[in-house]
Amino acid sequence: MSDSVELEVDGRTVTLSNPDKIYFNKRGETKLDLANYYLSVAGPIMNTIGNRPVLLERYPDGASGKSWFQKRVPKSVPDWLRTTVVTTPNGTTSDALVAADMAHILWAVNLGCLGFHVWPTHAGAELEAATPQVEDANGDLLPPTGITDELRIDLDPSPGIGFDDLREAARRTRDLCTELGIDVRVKTSGSRGLHLYALLEPKWDGYQVRAAAVALARELERRHPDTITAAWWKEERGSRVFVDFNQNAPHKTVFGAWCVRPKVGAQVSTPIDWEVLDTVTNDEMTIATVPAWVAEHGDAWADRIPQSLAPLLEMSDKDLASGLLDAPWPPQYPKMPNEPPRVQPSRARKENDPGEG
Repeated sequence: MSDSVELEVDGRTVTLSNPDKIYFNKRGETKLDLANYYLSVAGPIMNTIGNRPVLLERYPDGASGKSWFQKRVPKSVPDWLRTTVVTTPNGTTSDALVAADMAHILWAVNLGCLGFHVWPTHAGAELEAATPQVEDANGDLLPPTGITDELRIDLDPSPGIGFDDLREAARRTRDLCTELGIDVRVKTSGSRGLHLYALLEPKWDGYQVRAAAVALARELERRHPDTITAAWWKEERGSRVFVDFNQNAPHKTVFGAWCVRPKVGAQVSTPIDWEVLDTVTNDEMTIATVPAWVAEHGDAWADRIPQSLAPLLEMSDKDLASGLLDAPWPPQYPKMPNEPPRVQPSRARKENDPGEG
């Protein structure tokens, strides 16, 4: 077993310690296998997550071992490593790794990173000052998000929902977006769901992008009430595909395209063409299969061009003007203006009915 290997990439020398350490038990792939996988998809992964801040999900003993999320890079890092300041919903800041090039990716792999969770913003863009600050329900200013240039549509299976149901929901989402003039692309999640992404023109902040996602989810539910839901509370979803609009909440990271999940099968969250959606599953897209897939099919997202959110924001304005409240926010966010009570509907009914029980 080698103590270390040195990889020359992007003009840097990246050292992998313990390259033969097993990271994925199902087929026995190692740390070096993971590094070589990322090198095999260097062009596509830089096309999607390049120059974006990333949160590291670290598994130093492999996918079956203990793990933690690391927002801040360690104190001792190479002098060439690029970081950027990111902000959490409560305003806490930290220095996050930037996926500046493949040397940065491999540096993280050496730390045992088995999951890159990616911000929907680019590092270093002098755009934060151009985005207006938003107030919470108490009138306190929330941290600015900067320009957010991806709409991320997470199709989440409820109990009883199979992958064919997700495929159908994905197609219906594409149909609506096409009607609105928005080009969306699909990828496997590497887990249970499907993800649809739209690259955006650099005009909107995270609050606006989330508002657009809420409007999209609600319109999908209106058109397909038996199969798709925008209900945040699980008890209201039934056996329907949930469109998780809060994956677009400001300062929220999402598992990155072309990134390897911390699962023993080394599943990859893989961008695919719409034409092959019916023939692809999450479990078959792994570090053992994706390099050959890319060699045969190419990068399904290579030709993306920035899209306009204006049609979805107009839909959001109409919903609010009709009397709809904002959709619920995740619990770690401050209470937002026009947000409904953050209480489970069944619990709220009990609290409002003193005669019950």
